[in-house]
Amino acid sequence: MAHSLSPLPYAYDALEPHIDAQTMQIHHDKHHQAYVDNLNKALAGTGDEDKSLEELMANISSYAPAVRNNGGGHYNHTLFWNILGNNGSQPTGDLAKAIDEAFGSLDALKEKMSTAGATRFGSGWAWLLVSDGKLVVSSTPNQDNPLMDIAEVQGHPILGIDVWEHAYYLKYQNKRPDYLKAIWNVINWDAVNMRYKAAL
Repeated sequence: MAHSLSPLPYAYDALEPHIDAQTMQIHHDKHHQAYVDNLNKALAGTGDEDKSLEELMANISSYAPAVRNNGGGHYNHTLFWNILGNNGSQPTGDLAKAIDEAFGSLDALKEKMSTAGATRFGSGWAWLLVSDGKLVVSSTPNQDNPLMDIAEVQGHPILGIDVWEHAYYLKYQNKRPDYLKAIWNVINWDAVNMRYKAAL
């Protein structure tokens, strides 16, 4: 069963004015589609075509770089689309408590994640993940993620912020910190809450 690209769970312009419709369309339809297509090509004939993304990530060190880069790109973007949404939600329940315990406040978490994203040299991701039952912030280069067996900080990602230039350049140009500030307006905390429960 080849990997495939799911449609965006909302309209391209749903995140305006914080993320523009043109960026969303190019990012999803072109960049993400290319990761899916190239992952399928890289897996063709290996016998691992049916493996889930999670299975691939867990043993990524045993695969060719094309599987790491494109499998990571597919996993990361699938997570990314699903934790975005202009619904004005907030962390609740156990997640809200865990954020306060780990970081002191939601604002402190936002600052820590924004710093992780802003200081990631080149392209990559900033993550909020569950590691050994605790919330941790990390960042990874390129299309790596915390599920990979080669990640510096391993765990289950519940929120990821894409800091590749293609995620923000049309609107924010080289001002990555402005993008990292704006993106908190479109985090779907209901989805992050669900991912947190599943990770535990």
